[in-house]
Amino acid sequence: MAITLSGDHAIPSPPLSARLTTPQVWGIVMIAPYLLVFLAFVVYPVGYGLWLARHPASYVALYHDPIFARAAVNTLIFLLVGINLKMAIALFLSGFFAQQRSWIKWLSVLFILPWAVPSIPTILSVRFMLNPEWGVINQLIFKFTAEDGPNWLNDPSVALAMAIGVHIWKSLPFWTLILMTGRLAISHDLYEAAEVDGASWSQKFRYITWPSMQTLYITCTLLSMIWTLGDFNSVYLLTGGGPADLTHVLATLGIRYLRLDQLSLAMASIVCALPFVLPLVYFMMKRLSR
Repeated sequence: MAITLSGDHAIPSPPLSARLTTPQVWGIVMIAPYLLVFLAFVVYPVGYGLWLARHPASYVALYHDPIFARAAVNTLIFLLVGINLKMAIALFLSGFFAQQRSWIKWLSVLFILPWAVPSIPTILSVRFMLNPEWGVINQLIFKFTAEDGPNWLNDPSVALAMAIGVHIWKSLPFWTLILMTGRLAISHDLYEAAEVDGASWSQKFRYITWPSMQTLYITCTLLSMIWTLGDFNSVYLLTGGGPADLTHVLATLGIRYLRLDQLSLAMASIVCALPFVLPLVYFMMKRLSR
């Protein structure tokens, strides 16, 4: 019980329960289940994972594991190639789908399907198409050339490129829609004035479109990098980390260690991704706070 001073006398303050009004009490009661769920399913799993990864020997073992080094390199390639190529294509397609034509609207419905459909059936369908024996791609190659097609997922470089392609194909519609919304927010009067002055397509993009969309584009790129670091499906469902565990990224490497019954290494591999994630989150929040 707190004590407050009034003149020469010490007057005890009322307890907290007496100071709370009925709406405040009900507010605490209603929010308590959400706090319990947050503690049970967010704070506890994260804290337990960090506790498992606290041993320095786990990071020493990761350092000497060549698969971890390869996964870190694959992650950098996945980010640099996949995100930049995806966002550049999305920027181009946002201008294409922003046109007011009926057939483009119908085409946009087909374009958005890969993003709208769940990952498991879409990515597994691509994996079945790339099967060297009965996949539809090699069947077509054999039909037109009378030669067997390659084993697409047996080469690590080709398999990683296929995983990057699947990631781009799966998430491209979402970012195209976001950038298309940014294009539609630009005043059409600016383009009409540019046409009167005889500006070309490239000049209108350079002096009107890009300055208006630059902030949105960079923000989307940062957010896409954060999400791509946690992209588990594109690699695991397509290649499973193979061949010979050479296409793993940091998001899938933990499953490999779990299968080997190395829980501490699995948690340590996830913690090692934090130096990639935290700077991106910092710059993302800094841009959003402007």
